[in-house]
Amino acid sequence: MDLHKTWQKLVLAARMIAAVENKADVCVISARPWGQRAVLKFAHYTGATAISGRFTPGTFTNQIQDKFMEPRLLILTDPRTDAQPLKESSYANTPTIAFCHSDNALNYVDCAIPANNKAKHS
Repeated sequence: MDLHKTWQKLVLAARMIAAVENKADVCVISARPWGQRAVLKFAHYTGATAISGRFTPGTFTNQIQDKFMEPRLLILTDPRTDAQPLKESSYANTPTIAFCHSDNALNYVDCAIPANNKAKHS
């Protein structure tokens, strides 16, 4: 893995996050158990909205739902396990940042950060 390319993608992702005026409009999602703690800490320190654990389908598209939200930016830990929020964000044209392993599909991902997201200690 080329660390220079990874650094460039991290800088691009930082610029995308900094461009959002209201940090509560940044939604950070992780369905995997070892990514949930990182999502909660990121949300705590930046003021973003965290969804850890199971994502309720329709959160981004069903306006009748109580937990309906329209994020300006979506950050995912794994596009494979977080496929439902990724698909719903594509309906609303929400830009998406995702930490991707080499076997992840990049459909609907705007900024893919190459990283190992398979193991517990990655």
